[in-house]
Amino acid sequence: VQVAESGGGLVETGGSLRLSCEASGFIVEGYSVAWFRQASGTEREGVGCITLHDSRTYLIDAVKGRFPVSRDNTKNAVALQMNSLKPEDTGVYYCAARFGPCSFTWPIGDSATDYNYWGRGTQVTVSS
Repeated sequence: VQVAESGGGLVETGGSLRLSCEASGFIVEGYSVAWFRQASGTEREGVGCITLHDSRTYLIDAVKGRFPVSRDNTKNAVALQMNSLKPEDTGVYYCAARFGPCSFTWPIGDSATDYNYWGRGTQVTVSS
């Protein structure tokens, strides 16, 4: 099982980036995929989660309305569309996968340790 992120970069405040998490080696329908981020000197935090069999999504309040999560069926991938970016969105973004759905109270009920498969991360930098 492998997941890999792509699409990070440098963008100005208010700009957009689209991250992609491509998955291989597992049966997609039984899994959920989450996005986490980690800013320098801080703990890793969950950003959003998608349960693949029904495409139900969950987002933290800080990114609701700005970062929709979706499936890209043509690529067996999950996308994180980041709009209206702010300097506080800067960090390394990781995607992670596990068997089972996102917690209905996500991020409560899920943590980084619940996810078995991780990408290497992609840097997102938002300049002010």
